[in-house]
Amino acid sequence: MSSLDGRVVVVTGGGRGLGRAFALHLARLGARLVVNNRNRVVDENGLGPADHVVEEIRSAGGEAVAEHGDVADPATARRLVELATGTWGRIDACVTSAAVSAPAMFHKSTPEAFEAVIRTNVLGTAQVAAACSAVMREQRHGRIVMVASTAGLHGEPAVSAYAASKGAVIALGRTVAVEGAPRGVHTNVLLPYALTQMTENGMAGEHRHLMDPEAVAPVVAALCDPSCELNGEVIVAAGSGLRASDSVEWGTVPASCSGPEELADLLGRSRKGPVHRYTNARDGFLDFAAEMTR
Repeated sequence: MSSLDGRVVVVTGGGRGLGRAFALHLARLGARLVVNNRNRVVDENGLGPADHVVEEIRSAGGEAVAEHGDVADPATARRLVELATGTWGRIDACVTSAAVSAPAMFHKSTPEAFEAVIRTNVLGTAQVAAACSAVMREQRHGRIVMVASTAGLHGEPAVSAYAASKGAVIALGRTVAVEGAPRGVHTNVLLPYALTQMTENGMAGEHRHLMDPEAVAPVVAALCDPSCELNGEVIVAAGSGLRASDSVEWGTVPASCSGPEELADLLGRSRKGPVHRYTNARDGFLDFAAEMTR
């Protein structure tokens, strides 16, 4: 028996791509799924992507229900919680994989398009995670997996809004991890590489066979496992590999900057120094301030 057997998991963006792979894998491990996906396209019977994933889960003997709201709408978060708790009485894990991209060069992106990406990717993630977290905190146990992107770590040309939104999700996940730990609610951030509707046009041919979304699903399942004690991790995963990721500050150097050349030299000297890692910004500030007073 899997440790996820009977656990209740909310998955946003669960009708397609990565979200679909996560939902199906979790269901195979015995989890009960609330599958969210907005109905942009429906079939001749009026069924959308979430409905088809739910039917696939049920046909295999699993338990699942569909929810069709747009995560950008705050009401969707409330409905997801009501659906999970009303159907099964609890929420054990939440996976926020709903996202949009809207590619455009930064100087050509309209305010409306930029806002739409931020609203779905950042506010949508935050609203659903917060609503689920409130239930989990009362239970004193829960697991949250926020799906972001390496674009949020490194930047990515022509998807400025997407990169900004995923950087925000990474920072959000690390913050929520610190807040939730005392109540038994652990949060981790996944940065997957996978062949999906969002990436299929830009994915090089020689890499496509390696980038099956299903290959990333076991990492999500491990993070949703009630026995998983990982918290605040940022994990890059694709195919048969993964990388731990982190935010670092390098060595502290005395700074008396008189121009760009000296600034470049100071940064080079800093990068030769020790690596500093912090679980929150306050610790980073206090450590920096302490070094300045030595």
